[in-house]
Amino acid sequence: MSLKDVLKDIEGYQEIGEEIAVLKKYGTDHSSQRGQVRKIIDLLHPGKLKLHVSEIIRETGSTKTFRMVSPDGYLPPFQAGQYINLVVETGGIVTSRDYSISSAPSQTAFYDITVRQIGEGFVSDYLLNDVKVGDEFQSSSPAGNFYYNPLIHGNDLVFLAGGSGITPFMSMIRETLSRGLDRRIHLIYGSLTPDDVIFGQELENLSRNHPNFNRTLVISNPPEGYTGRRGFITADLMKETLGEDISGKTYFICGPEAMYTFCEKELYRLGISRKKIRTEMYGPPKDVSEQPGWPASVGRDAIVTVSIKNGKSVQVRTTEPLMNSLERNGIVIPSLCRSGECSLCRTKLLKGRVFQPEGVRLRASDRKFGYIHPCMAYPLSDLEIQLSNAEFSGSQD
Repeated sequence: MSLKDVLKDIEGYQEIGEEIAVLKKYGTDHSSQRGQVRKIIDLLHPGKLKLHVSEIIRETGSTKTFRMVSPDGYLPPFQAGQYINLVVETGGIVTSRDYSISSAPSQTAFYDITVRQIGEGFVSDYLLNDVKVGDEFQSSSPAGNFYYNPLIHGNDLVFLAGGSGITPFMSMIRETLSRGLDRRIHLIYGSLTPDDVIFGQELENLSRNHPNFNRTLVISNPPEGYTGRRGFITADLMKETLGEDISGKTYFICGPEAMYTFCEKELYRLGISRKKIRTEMYGPPKDVSEQPGWPASVGRDAIVTVSIKNGKSVQVRTTEPLMNSLERNGIVIPSLCRSGECSLCRTKLLKGRVFQPEGVRLRASDRKFGYIHPCMAYPLSDLEIQLSNAEFSGSQD
């Protein structure tokens, strides 16, 4: 019996066939538009972007903004708060880092990414010290879930920023104020010193000229004679600066790793529910050996072997994310968030043990079948892994 004979026995098959025949005879012929949907999707969400630096803006002594434009004059749209994953090659190593777009979505000619110097910052050192106008890069299209949703977040917002965590908020603030949107924003911005405040003058001007935007600076290490607010973003400070209606607001947090735990606890002290708190993902911890659950038996400087099925073997440090270690050895895994959230880098763990800090969003099926996120996985023993989409550079064993 043929497939056609089987289909005829399915209830309704005959009627559907007759309807298709009628549509072919009297309906509109869209065959000339075949493939248009795919073209639109690729336009809005391209897999990769080519960018080059059109301008470099000095923000502070340790921070620069890199204005990125497209060679063909088109950049896909994004939502304020999203990031791009910028691919760089430095010292013979191909790697990538996520940078929030600090320009407003309404500015379609360029993406601004604002980079701050960090201790032992492999990529930030390269960007701040070596990159010049005209240099070309490849990046992902805009991604991420840290953005405002008018259906659930209301129009009374509090942004808690620390250091370079101001960058996604800057995009949100610029969008709200430049378009005259019906949102009230209070930014509480923590910084080590007044000189470290990124976008300081612009924030002051915006606060002065827009009644729906207020900003409070909190300096943790103020110089002698400083008269502004000092210390950290505590519950008492928030209560003092935000007024009585605290529970009706939505709180967004972005900053250094330690800031998340601290500020969340302070918000809970104020009675703010978890559903009213939005946190941006952050990358690998500064010292994973200090994370809860790290086994005391594994030393900070321990070296283990990672074997790739049907491939090479490399020596790696236990306290470096597996993805970073592989990149140092010429093995590049597809990545996007580098924070254990997006699953693009998911890799099969065949043998061995890894440590994955809190916040890594593994699916239940990944845990069941032995998949890990190398961007936030730390080897605790010799490993064997299976890679499917990795790119290899340099000599192969």
